Amino acid sequence: MNRTESFDAVVVGAGPAGTATATALAQHGRRVLVLEREKFPRYHIGESLIPFTYHALDRLGMIPRLRKSSFPKKYSVQFVSPSGRASQPFYFFNRYDRETVAQTWQVLRSEFDQMMVENAREQGVDVREETEVTELLKDGDRYVGVRARSKDGREFTVHAPVTVDATGREAMAATRNAWRRGDPKLNKVAVWTYYDNALRDPGIDEGGTTVAFIPGKGWFWYIPQHNNRVSVGVVSDGKYLTRDGIKDPKTIFHREVKENRWIEEHLAQGTCCGEYWLTAEYTFRSQYCADDGLVLVGDAYGFLDPVFSSGLMLALKSGVLAADSIHAALTIGDTSAARFSGYATEMTESIENMRKLVYAFYDPNVSFKTVAEKFPSVADDLTDCLSGDVNKDFSRMFAAFSEFTEIPESLPYGAPRLKTASVA
Repeated sequence: MNRTESFDAVVVGAGPAGTATATALAQHGRRVLVLEREKFPRYHIGESLIPFTYHALDRLGMIPRLRKSSFPKKYSVQFVSPSGRASQPFYFFNRYDRETVAQTWQVLRSEFDQMMVENAREQGVDVREETEVTELLKDGDRYVGVRARSKDGREFTVHAPVTVDATGREAMAATRNAWRRGDPKLNKVAVWTYYDNALRDPGIDEGGTTVAFIPGKGWFWYIPQHNNRVSVGVVSDGKYLTRDGIKDPKTIFHREVKENRWIEEHLAQGTCCGEYWLTAEYTFRSQYCADDGLVLVGDAYGFLDPVFSSGLMLALKSGVLAADSIHAALTIGDTSAARFSGYATEMTESIENMRKLVYAFYDPNVSFKTVAEKFPSVADDLTDCLSGDVNKDFSRMFAAFSEFTEIPESLPYGAPRLKTASVA
């Protein structure tokens, strides 16, 4: 028999955005159910925390867990030319407080996401794994909950005044409603794998992120993890990576390793310990961030090119912001799309400011170092934006960048889906 349950909110997906939303709602005293299709821990890419992830993690009560973890501490980022010449590491503590924002982590997502789930449960969230949501339920134009199937095959219905889509790149609501929109210039391809015992920099630099360039504005990430493992991947245009008709991820990866001496030398003493992963054309945004009774968070709302490791920051930020907006909407008994206009404004500003820098990064005529040297007054703005402090006025910085490249217009996506009043 199909049973029916009721909650203040039902969250589809137990990744960082979903558990952040659920935990923050539970902190407001709300009854929240999270339904997750998979069994945790499970594999996921997206492993580097940038400095301004701190505030959301602190709000959620995650900082003590991270400080007790084995995750490498991340204090810096450095950039490496194709010849292998590395910049001086940029240390976050030269601008931010060393005990809070300036010290972050490189995480293994299977463990980090499991920690997020455990933290949510401890704060009162009902998290059910191996439970698939088969349908988003509507009453007329309003979302009213979900239909789901548990591991044993039993179906049940959940009614809630707010449904949260945290289904990641699967983007259930955006896909089923045809809201998914691409970015005109960020159709990149990524190929990645993992190495054991690869070379690490010494001391405080051991946990730093390295961005290593290859010709044509492509780049490698090199992210140290615990247990002496490194996550390493290459990102570039699909036409470049598949040149000469090569489409095998392993072949692509090892060919590109030879295009950067630093990467080649650091991997030489290590051993590849995993499969080769590939994903293509992953930058997208949902046309809408909310509908009546529905809110999108994390990658289900949008995903931006990973060059500045903004994914986890945007996911956690969206979860906390959405939770506060949902709590306010529930308090006054109005969960219509219009109630999430503030959420949309803040998240759109966050994404667009970071997106403009991503565009500049891929322009072969642009060097961040050159811009900062010509316009020293924008150096702090550049640091803030790259570190995730993205909700501020960067007009001065982008005016400086406009002398080197065209600054893209904001994409007209991400607002709530407001209903047009009928005309008699």
